[in-house]
Amino acid sequence: MLTLVAFVVALGLLIAVHEYGHYRVAVACGVKVLRYSVGFGKPLLRWHRKGSPTEFVLCALPLGGYVRMLDEREAPVDPAERHLAFNTQPLRSRAAIVAAGPLANLLLAVALYTVVNWTGVEEPKPVLGSPVAGSLAARAGLSGGEWVARSNTADAEPADVGSFEDLRWRLTQAALSGEDMTLWVGREEGGSTRAVTLALSELNVREADASLFQRIGITAPWTAPLVGEVMPDGAAAAAGLQAGDRVQRVDGRLVADGQALRSLIRAAVGPGGQEVEQRWEVERAGRMVDLSVKPAPERQGEQWIGRIGAYIGAAPQMMTVRHGFLDGLTQGVVRTWEVSWLTLKMMGRMLIGEASVKNLSGPLTIADYAGKSASMGLTSYLLFLALISVSLGVLNLLPLPVLDGGHLMYYLWEGVTGRSVSDVWMERLQRGGIVVLLALMSVALFNDVARLAG
Repeated sequence: MLTLVAFVVALGLLIAVHEYGHYRVAVACGVKVLRYSVGFGKPLLRWHRKGSPTEFVLCALPLGGYVRMLDEREAPVDPAERHLAFNTQPLRSRAAIVAAGPLANLLLAVALYTVVNWTGVEEPKPVLGSPVAGSLAARAGLSGGEWVARSNTADAEPADVGSFEDLRWRLTQAALSGEDMTLWVGREEGGSTRAVTLALSELNVREADASLFQRIGITAPWTAPLVGEVMPDGAAAAAGLQAGDRVQRVDGRLVADGQALRSLIRAAVGPGGQEVEQRWEVERAGRMVDLSVKPAPERQGEQWIGRIGAYIGAAPQMMTVRHGFLDGLTQGVVRTWEVSWLTLKMMGRMLIGEASVKNLSGPLTIADYAGKSASMGLTSYLLFLALISVSLGVLNLLPLPVLDGGHLMYYLWEGVTGRSVSDVWMERLQRGGIVVLLALMSVALFNDVARLAG
C-alpha cells in the first residue's frame, strides 16, 4: 500500500507542477486557459476560482495532465476573444508557455534539493570498506579503512568529499563520462593524505548498475566485522554464532571489516554449489571462540554464493550533511544541473550505442523506488522526487514532436524561416514522434519487468 500511495503522490505532484508551469505562464502572457487538469479519465473534483475562466479538474488516472487553452486550431473562437487565443500570441510568448512546464519541474528539483540541504541528511562518512579483489580500487593500492578527503577528475580543482554518498555520485559521473578520478585518502579525518588514481576510463561503462561499483571496487563504507541478527534456521545459528560476535579471522586470514567478511562468506562455495567449511575466530565478551561455519550455497543468476543467515557488519559511521542558506541553494542548483546533464549525456550515448538501453526505467521501477524511498523517511522521498522531477523536465525538453521539446523545435523553425510548420508535416512528425515515444516506453517497461523478475 505504501508503494502505491508514494507512487500516486509522486506522479500527482510532478504532473501538477509541470502543468502549473504551462498554466501560470499562459495566464501571464494573456492567454485564456479553459481547463487545468491533473490526470485523465473520470473527473473526481471540479472547481472554478472566483473571477477565473479556468476549470480546475482532478481526474481518476494520475498518469498525465494537460492545460487546455483557447485556440483557433481546436475550436471556433469569438472574434472578441481572438487576442486571448494561444495561436495568436507572439512567437516568444508561445515558446515561453511551452517551455514553462519542463522548467517548472527543474525548479521543483532545485527547491527539493535545497530543502534537503538546509534541513540536513544523515549519510555514511567517506571511509572506504575493503575493495573488491582485482578491482580498480584494489589495483590502485586501497586496502579499506581510508578516509577520502578530496577528489577530482582531469584538470579540475580537487573538491572536498562531503560523505560516502557524495563520493559514489562523483564516481558514477566520472565512470559514465570515461574520466579517471584521483582520490586524496588518509587513515583518519584531518590527517595527512596521499593521492590515489582510479583508472575509470578503462571500464568502458555502458550502464550505471550495481556491477559498476563492483568493478570500481568501492561498494560500501567501512563497517566493523560484527555479526548482527542471527536467523534461527541459518548456517550462522547452526555454527553457534551470536549477535555481537566480532570476527577476527576466517581460515587464518585477518578480517579487516564487514565488507571483507561478506566477500569471504559469498566465496565459500565449492564447484557445482558444494558446501565449504570455514574456521572462524570470533571475539565474544572479551574472549576468543573458534567456530566451524558452513555457509549455505545459494544460486544467484549464473553463479553460486554462500549465505549464513545473519546480518553482517555494524552500521557505518554516520555524519549530518547540512548547508547554510546560500550554500544550500547553490548546491541545489548545482545538483539539478549535474543530474540534468548526466541524463542528457546518457540519452545521447544510448542513441549512438555507447550506453545500454537497460538504463531506461519505466513506471514499475519508479513505483518500486517510490515505495522504498518513502519507507526510508521523508528526506529519502524528497531526494527521489527531485530525481524524478529532473528526469521529467529533461525528457519533456527532448526534440520529439509529441513532447514540449518538439513544439519548441517547431518554434525554432518558425523563428529562423519566418513561417510555421505546415499542417501536413506537422501530422507526419506527430505520428513519427508517437512511434518513437511508444518504442521508448516499451523498452522501459521491458526493463522494469526484467529487473523485478531478476
